[in-house]
Formats: sequence, C-alpha cells, structure tokens
Amino acid sequence: MFHKINLLNFDRLKMKEFFRSIGEKSFCADQVMIWIYHYFCDDFNKMTNIKITLREKLKNISIIKTPKFIKKYYSIDGTVKWIVNINNHIVETVYIPEKSRGTLCISSQVGCVLNCHFCSTGQQKFNRNLLVSEIIGQIWIAHKKINKMKNYPSITNIVMMGMGEPLLNLNNVVTALKIMSDNFGFNISKKKITISTSGIVPALNKLSNIIDIKLAISLHASNDELRNKLMPINKKYNISLLLMTVTQFLKKSKINKKGITIEYIMLHNINDTLLHAQELVKILKNIPSKINLIPWNSFSNSKFLCSKFSQIQKFSNFLINKGFITTVRKSRGQDIHAACGQLTGIISHQIKNSNI
Repeated sequence: MFHKINLLNFDRLKMKEFFRSIGEKSFCADQVMIWIYHYFCDDFNKMTNIKITLREKLKNISIIKTPKFIKKYYSIDGTVKWIVNINNHIVETVYIPEKSRGTLCISSQVGCVLNCHFCSTGQQKFNRNLLVSEIIGQIWIAHKKINKMKNYPSITNIVMMGMGEPLLNLNNVVTALKIMSDNFGFNISKKKITISTSGIVPALNKLSNIIDIKLAISLHASNDELRNKLMPINKKYNISLLLMTVTQFLKKSKINKKGITIEYIMLHNINDTLLHAQELVKILKNIPSKINLIPWNSFSNSKFLCSKFSQIQKFSNFLINKGFITTVRKSRGQDIHAACGQLTGIISHQIKNSNI
C-alpha cells in the first residue's frame, strides 16, 4: 500500500532534497515551508504562488498531517492543557500564558522509560518515540488554536519538558528543533527554545556538535546516593560524569554563555535540607548556571510530599547568599494536572474540561 509522505517530517535541508528527488527546483522547498509554518496552511490548493502542476503532484504523493487535539482542559490560572491523539496513543501539550509571552511545553515520547520516582510521566509505560511531525505538529495545532482564543498571547517560547526524555529521541528532536528555529519554519529564536534532559551523556555530547540550544538539566539531587534512588538513570551516568559533559557542552555553546538551568525539585525531608544546599553549591561551583527550584506537584499513589514553603525559601536564600542566581518556579496548571511532573497521557474525567 502506498503511503503519502508527510512533509512535516522534513527540515529545510531534507525538504530541498525531497523536491529535487521529484524533479523540482529546491527553492520550492522554501515556498512550501513558508505556507506551512508562516501561514499554517495544510491545503496545497491554497498555495497560490506554486504552479498548478506541482500542486497536483504534491497532492498525489504527500500530505501535511498533524496530530489530533481531542480534549482541552482550562486551569483557573489560565494554563491550557491539550490531550493529543497520535495514532491512538496519548500525549499531552501544555500552554502557559503570561502577560508578555506564551510558553508551549511539548512532548517528545509516548510515556517515559526513565522511571524518575517523583514524576507521574515516569510511572507510565514507555510506548514509542514521537516522529518529527508529531513533535512539531503539537506547535502547529496549538498556534492555530491559541490565535482563536481571546486575550491569549501567541507562542513565543518552546520548552521540551513534556512527556518523555528528549535526548532518547535525539534524531527526531534535533530535526524538530531545526524546524522551530528556521526562518522558513516557525522562526523562533534558539534563545527561546529550551530542551530539558535528565542527563543522557552520549546524546548530550552529540547534541553539542549538532545544534546550539538552551539547555536545562534535571538534577534534583545533590549527591549520587540520593540521585540513584530518585532517578535510576544516575546509576548509568552519575552526577560527576553529567556535569563534566555539561562543562564540555558549555565550551561549545554561545546561547548558554550565561549558564544553563539546573532544575531541582523540592521534596519534603528528602532533598531539601541545608546540607543538600551545601552539597549543591559544592558540585555546581564551576558550572555557570541558574538554579530553578521546583515545588513538587502531587499525583496519585505517590509517597512524596512537597517541601514546606518556608524550607524552600531557606534553601533558596542559602543558594542566593552563595552567589547563585536562584528562582522558585511558580506551579501552573495544578488543578488540571498540567504542572511539572504531572503529565500522564491519561484522560481524566475528574477535572474541569471542554471538548475541542
């Protein structure tokens, strides 16, 4: 059976190769990408500056196919979560509006294999990597829907912090990053695209040689013994190896010259004492970074509790007094299970929702 080629899987270089392979000029790739990513057009008939014969050819051999957004949840704080159907698999995409910007948090895998114990996604069974079209399709559809919503800012920032570990889907994620930042793609500055990783060292090394992008490291512990318990991946790539790799990444990066983001979830009586803060200072002293403290967001059947606010403030103040830029992340979308660590890909009927 003949399957049409989904053009959303191609970055500009691959798009040019595709057009040459069908006997067309490579500049046609630029024209089509502008229609797809600047005008959000998925109908070849509407691409009026492309010759009719090429439009007919494209209709016969290719498609522009995005995932399906099947349900939408609104938070009381303005956050929006979409349930996304990808060939009968479910992932989640979250939009966080602020006064001057709109941040879209996108997924890279169906489920997650890493089994970080404090993360709801990590408790889900891993199914598969998302294709390029399924990653950028989340942005494509979300953009169209947000533009129809009154008083919501357009997407200005992308964070790859949704379901899955992006660096375990490296090839597809890198191609998607290229489309996001390409002038003929979504044309989003690389300074406004962040990829978050738990520390897949070989992939991080490869990433540094392929594309320069803002980096966030999910550290969440100040020593190996604790991180081994919270994040099994640490048994393979420990803190020392991870931070050594980050140091090499920073040497090659222009975008991260001011430092990477260190993500640190705050768990009551587990990783939130001043001793842990002291250990954090010690291991990060030579890593240009800003530390983002994340109050833990609850999910069903979890043994954890969020650190008390007073303890988070003590922890934060200690780091600030030691010269570290430190922020406490404001939890968004908790009431619709859209906050950090709460994404499951499971449709809940117990939270306020509306159909798309």
